Amino acid sequence: MKNSNLLLIERIVREMQLRNYSERTIGSYTSMMSKLGKYFDLPLEKITREQFKDFLHHRIMVDKVSVSVVNQAISAFKIMQQDVLGREWEPLKVKRPRREMKLPVILSVGEVERLIMVTTNLKHRALLALAYSAGLRREETQKIKPGHIDSERMCVQVVDGKGKKSRHTILAQKTLDLLRVYFKAVKPSQFLFETSLEKGKYLSDTTLNKIVKNNAKKAGIKKNVSFHTLRHCFATHLLENGVSLPIIQQLLGHKSVKTTMIYLHVANIQPLDITSPLDSMDI
Repeated sequence: MKNSNLLLIERIVREMQLRNYSERTIGSYTSMMSKLGKYFDLPLEKITREQFKDFLHHRIMVDKVSVSVVNQAISAFKIMQQDVLGREWEPLKVKRPRREMKLPVILSVGEVERLIMVTTNLKHRALLALAYSAGLRREETQKIKPGHIDSERMCVQVVDGKGKKSRHTILAQKTLDLLRVYFKAVKPSQFLFETSLEKGKYLSDTTLNKIVKNNAKKAGIKKNVSFHTLRHCFATHLLENGVSLPIIQQLLGHKSVKTTMIYLHVANIQPLDITSPLDSMDI
């Protein structure tokens, strides 16, 4: 039974590789299926929909996993059933849980300015400036390369972002100036932001979060920030400056504008700042 599950998981890996899933996603999905097999001590192909729902219930109620983890498990189960085992998905379909809408933590423009200004390490300062000014995700910042900074067109090329999608986003002149000083001083070999101990190796998730949290503390910011807070701030500040949601959606690389609409709930847009279109008419 153990060997049969390993063989099936290998087939899942192959299927996901053929479909160009990221290594991180492949690892998450196969880990889910491995846990599922161990939970019931059964061959994966014999686990029923109701058993799978029991497994999800245990993960939610006992392991206290997030909605995103549950959704990953359902996606992995679907790939195994439909794409690897060739079964009809509709009879096996498991409804996804409702996602609680949590509003992101947002810093003011002044707080972001303080965060960057107190960052004395040149690499860290350039990293924060780029992540905020271009609205990059953590993994996108980790894997950005010098060649992805287009100073002629004043844009940043994001290659293989979330969902293996590439896009272009904006490049601030002040960020470019800072990056030039940083690049001249450090001369990174492959990735723009590499570890000090090993050329060609990008910074870890933990390091990026520590850079934000440590410098936020230095700046006297009490809010519970993470690296992703910079991306939330980018989108919110653009919205407050009058940039339309569809444009922000493109810059962020969101698949649906519905995802971008969350920033409507946190943007500081006052009704008194909006004028009626009638006032522009000659009547």
